[in-house]
Amino acid sequence: MLFVLIALWAIAAIIWLSDRRASVNHWLGAVAFSGGAGALAAVLDLQWLPAAAEAGMNQVAQQLLYRLQAFSSLTSYYGLPYSFALFAIAYKPVRLPKRLQQLMPFLLLIPIVLCVLFTPFYNTMYPISFKIVVWWAVPYIMYGAIQVLLKRQLHASFSRTHWIICSTVLPPVMFCMVMNYVFPSFGMLRMWVYNTWIIGLAVTVFVIALFTYGFMGVRVKIDRRRYDSTLRAVTSGTAILNHAIKNDAGKMRLFSEKMKAYAIETDQQELLADVETVLNASRHMQEMLQRVHRRTEDLVLRVEVTDIAALIEKTMKGYAQSLGNIKLQSVLNEGWSCRIDPAQVSEALGNIIANALEAMQDKGELSILLSETKRELIIEVRDTGLGMDKSEITKVMEPFYTTKSGSDTNFGLGLPYAYHVMRKHKGMLGLRSVPGVGTSVYMTFPKRNVQATKIDLHVTQRREANG
Repeated sequence: MLFVLIALWAIAAIIWLSDRRASVNHWLGAVAFSGGAGALAAVLDLQWLPAAAEAGMNQVAQQLLYRLQAFSSLTSYYGLPYSFALFAIAYKPVRLPKRLQQLMPFLLLIPIVLCVLFTPFYNTMYPISFKIVVWWAVPYIMYGAIQVLLKRQLHASFSRTHWIICSTVLPPVMFCMVMNYVFPSFGMLRMWVYNTWIIGLAVTVFVIALFTYGFMGVRVKIDRRRYDSTLRAVTSGTAILNHAIKNDAGKMRLFSEKMKAYAIETDQQELLADVETVLNASRHMQEMLQRVHRRTEDLVLRVEVTDIAALIEKTMKGYAQSLGNIKLQSVLNEGWSCRIDPAQVSEALGNIIANALEAMQDKGELSILLSETKRELIIEVRDTGLGMDKSEITKVMEPFYTTKSGSDTNFGLGLPYAYHVMRKHKGMLGLRSVPGVGTSVYMTFPKRNVQATKIDLHVTQRREANG
């Protein structure tokens, strides 16, 4: 049980710290914390209290440990169904009046308060009145499980998190429901000892999923920090390099111009050709470095109220001549006004579209979608190109990594730049790719951070174009 205690409280801390503002994370962390509280009560009951009595600990200290056991046990029994029900409501929001939504945490507390006030207090054999608690705890958990299972994912990039939740959260919660509430209500007590195995399995799956795919934003946060540190290093390095080479290139041009004038004056055509070569090389070198520097320098946003659907359409028009035989389809949820930097967002979107067009090699279908969730606006660029395998996906956000060989103008900075733009908007850039099927890139804007407002009726516009 000590392992369960440490594991569940560690998971609770990870989930809470990954996103302090998300109510989904708050309540899912509370589910793990409640389970850990039950494990603490078991450790106190089976190990620490007997060891304290055997060691001759004074009665006051033993009484304090017993009260801690009682508090931990009640926190687990009452907190698990309560927090799981609220997690499900946050995970799959229910359409209720705003006032009722605000009151929901308090309304769900009513059975708990009544049980605390009007049922016998804690003892080690009957920590709660199982035959009473089962009538509200089981419905809370069953309702939560159904809500989670019925969650419909609009985007494939989020479906993996959903199924991780279904496999790591639902089985142990449902198992604990049976062992902690249903069986004890029929007189089969202390069945919680069998929870260890199912919780251990769920923790193992959670850890594997966390480091393989990410979970509730945790892996995303780890990747963000890695990408942010990489971008800072690249920004600093290119700034220094740009300054140094700019000075040296200026000297090269100055002396080359003098040599050019001398070659013209003395009619030395061979020397003139050599000088022109040096001048062209120095100009090309500085131009290439400046292009890299522009893509990696720290961005300063110039935000303004922008119709995001109109911005997408304007960006798409710039690539109309590049479509060739590619079929373009757009599905835009119009009427959303946001405070964003239109130039930077358009440039980032353009980079993603350009990558998609190159990946499709003048055939296939390119889809650009603008959709919404409760908290986010999402631009999706989906192509039917070659796709990427897992090793490429893990590297594609790294500056200077590119899958396009033989290109003198591609520096592998398109996606890192788009990522940088999204981070400046407090958003996220996501990517999903399947070899032989295609790639989808998601630009996710939190509505709160970009002050998104609906300025018109829900209008979805479909357009198809062939180049």
